[in-house]
Amino acid sequence: MRRALLSFLLLAPLLAMRPLVASAQAVSREDAAAVRKVIEAQIDAFRKDDAARAFSYATNNIRLTFVTAENFMEMVRTQYAVVYRPRSVAFDAPVPIDDDELVQPVRLTDAEGRNWVALYPMQRGSDGVWRTNGCQLRRLGQET
Repeated sequence: MRRALLSFLLLAPLLAMRPLVASAQAVSREDAAAVRKVIEAQIDAFRKDDAARAFSYATNNIRLTFVTAENFMEMVRTQYAVVYRPRSVAFDAPVPIDDDELVQPVRLTDAEGRNWVALYPMQRGSDGVWRTNGCQLRRLGQET
């Protein structure tokens, strides 16, 4: 977990730049499609206020942190409005960390037309299913 977090933090500045830095190793098409499907399904669940379904796409660590689907949904609604109700969603190429972890950059536009990049650390569970392990947002075109 610590290695994944460190890798993610080191990759975050690179992932937010345009164009994205190409990775020396690629994520398979199957894994990229599976990850995209999970994130799209979770965003769809947010749009429909389906807390249980949105929560089901999160890793066990995220579920332990928030305890209930309602707590999770409230956090997303209040702190990640662009993920909760995006105007547009576009996926960039995922960046591998190791065989069972990657970071999926997703470009989002919020209700006011502002552009964001959401970095999703993804983990493949022992059941082979990819799940979201958080989300880091950065507004594009904003001075830091």
